[in-house]
Amino acid sequence: MEERLQKILSAAGVCSRRSAEEYIAAGRVKVNGAVASIGDKADAGRDAITIDGKPLPAQSRTVWVLLNKPRGCVTTLSDEKGRRTAAELVKDCGCRVWPVGRLDMDSEGLLLFTNDGEGTDLLLHPSHEVEKEYRVTVEGDVKAALPILSGPITLDGVRLAPAQVKLLGDGEMSITIHQGKNRQVRRMCALAGLKVKRLQRVREGMVLLGELPLGKWRFLTEEEVRGLTYFCKS
Repeated sequence: MEERLQKILSAAGVCSRRSAEEYIAAGRVKVNGAVASIGDKADAGRDAITIDGKPLPAQSRTVWVLLNKPRGCVTTLSDEKGRRTAAELVKDCGCRVWPVGRLDMDSEGLLLFTNDGEGTDLLLHPSHEVEKEYRVTVEGDVKAALPILSGPITLDGVRLAPAQVKLLGDGEMSITIHQGKNRQVRRMCALAGLKVKRLQRVREGMVLLGELPLGKWRFLTEEEVRGLTYFCKS
């Protein structure tokens, strides 16, 4: 059965559909020896599909990994500056996986990795607004900042969905957001006059960081994977 190349690459665990489009646009994908174009279709069971001259890998089992990312790691598969990557910490999971979204170098906590291209696209699509909860330690007038953080905020010309903000203790808050703008929580705190001292992601959807030690990883359970993608598909 013919399908779009983006879907075939994603199903093979090579990358997400978004990345597959970039591979195709860069001329890295060929079908039966011919350079593919965006919008092309193929039959994975009949056609010879290659990336950078190498055939698609046999479809492997779907893997989801939760890493408790420490500070100082960048959320990339490789880094031109030689910095430590979060991917290095999950390289012994048994297959090639990539990060689902980002967590900036100075932040820590829950970071998902997978080889599920379809699942990646579901979670990252802006329309699904998967909840992400952060535990944030700050300096500044927290009480004055609370109505600003939970009220209407605009970043990069985009009006954000209201955040859920709870005061946990002296200088410590829980902030839950539904979007994923670059360094969103840090920028929200700056607009509210707060300086972030520590930022830790503790939940994404129904998946909790829990007591997983810093720098360690574990596989998601089947129940967690179903819960993570259920609302995206509905």
